[in-house]
Amino acid sequence: MIPWVLLDTAKVPNGSGELRLKKRGAEFSIMLGSNELMNSRLSGSEEALARLSCLRLQGRQRPQILIGGLGMGFTLRAAVAELGPDAQVTVAELVPAVVAWARGPMAEVFGDSLTDPRVSIFAGDVRGLIRSSRSAYDVILLDVDNGPEGLARKANDSLYDLSGLSSARTALTPGGIFAVWSSTSNKAFTRQLRKAGFGVDEVGVRANGTRGDARHTIWIATKQGS
Repeated sequence: MIPWVLLDTAKVPNGSGELRLKKRGAEFSIMLGSNELMNSRLSGSEEALARLSCLRLQGRQRPQILIGGLGMGFTLRAAVAELGPDAQVTVAELVPAVVAWARGPMAEVFGDSLTDPRVSIFAGDVRGLIRSSRSAYDVILLDVDNGPEGLARKANDSLYDLSGLSSARTALTPGGIFAVWSSTSNKAFTRQLRKAGFGVDEVGVRANGTRGDARHTIWIATKQGS
């Protein structure tokens, strides 16, 4: 068996631990301690996050999309494939090394998504963009940490509490979509979304779209009211 090779490490700002980028043959893995956060072979649920959300944008002119978390680019690639030429996509990534990995050793995984003229990278915390925005985005996609139950960074929890969800709702246009990826289901979070003024669909998806893969959860939450 081909052994894993450690390519680089990066500290999580104000977080717990260190990210490690590893490679085995053509396969990449991003680890936090003993937990694998991402693997280049498993992209199905992150792609579904973008695809299921963007399908609800039909008829919107010049849609504005905010993606929280660059990761291995699965959500970004799926979004630009679904969106028309008038869309604008902002990707917020907190860890500078992750952007460097995307443009360096993982460039083949990302393809031309980072050079797409519709795409811009914001080097910073997605929480700041959400909190400072009002009716700015038609879709907010969060592929941050491990979902509502944070793993890499305690501060991420504030994205999913009532205050954070209220900020997300304010940042969305009328009828906008707030979509969240998670490694596990969380009924309490579904109730929290409804309490914050969203209509909610909770969707179970396979890690790579095939039977027998790990099941992940996506919440597609639609802003209710004005």
